[in-house]
Amino acid sequence: MKNWFLLFALGFFACSLQAQELKVRVTMNTPKLQTADAAVFQTLKQSIEEFMNNQKWTNDVFEEEERISLDLVITISKELSSNSFEAELSLQSIRPVYASNYETPLFKHQDKDLVFSYEQFQPLDYSQTTYLNNLTSVLAYYAYIAIGMDYDSFAPLGGEPYFQAAWDIVNRIPPQVASNVPGWRATENNRNRYWLVENILSPKMRPFRQMIYDYHRQGLDTMYDDSSVARAIMTQSIETLDAVNRSYPNSILLQVFSNTKSDEIIEIYKAGATEEKNVVTRTMEKIDPTRATQYRQGIGK
Repeated sequence: MKNWFLLFALGFFACSLQAQELKVRVTMNTPKLQTADAAVFQTLKQSIEEFMNNQKWTNDVFEEEERISLDLVITISKELSSNSFEAELSLQSIRPVYASNYETPLFKHQDKDLVFSYEQFQPLDYSQTTYLNNLTSVLAYYAYIAIGMDYDSFAPLGGEPYFQAAWDIVNRIPPQVASNVPGWRATENNRNRYWLVENILSPKMRPFRQMIYDYHRQGLDTMYDDSSVARAIMTQSIETLDAVNRSYPNSILLQVFSNTKSDEIIEIYKAGATEEKNVVTRTMEKIDPTRATQYRQGIGK
């Protein structure tokens, strides 16, 4: 009986180790500290990693090698008090490419509107039904965005429930909180957390999300088999972004895609056929005009 119980306990423990979806690494930058103890932020770093890595975000079971890698860089820009801060949050998630050692960037974003309070050794509490604090709401929001992006890359619109969970977080922010901390309101600007998930869930952006699947699962994941065919699929998927841009001009989601993928696209299409180069350069110049010269020079003709 003791042996049976031990095996059961070990099996349960092993399953619990497989349950988490994220593999988060946090970097804390504190270049402008004047009063706060830097040790507080080392504790915060550990607390955020534990919070995001140990939380159960989906109903799926992940093996260790399947966990989604997500790097967070938090840069403290202002001390509002001894325990309240303004910060910038940079995020990047990556996805392995099938049958290769290559990892493709999937979501790269900078949020300049992080405001939070934290006391050293304070537990990071979060509820899926009730707003508790701004820090864990922001962290949970981006956990769901990163997971949704990953799921979209493996199945058409596969990230829908996780994007909806991020939208639910936006809608749970109390009005008095949203009026005092930035990032959650539609009326602030069109580049905040509200508009990012609004863009993702908008029917106008469904072709973009199909493109994410085609580019990654049908394209990058098949490069090992036939790079020319894979690149042709990717070219066709990128070309659809022109219509998406016309349907939803000045979209934050297209900006996020460009920030995430510009370097990769340039590297991939250096080896492309002339017509592919022209299509991709023309499309990327339209949706990402600030990098037009980089696309023309980097991809070539």
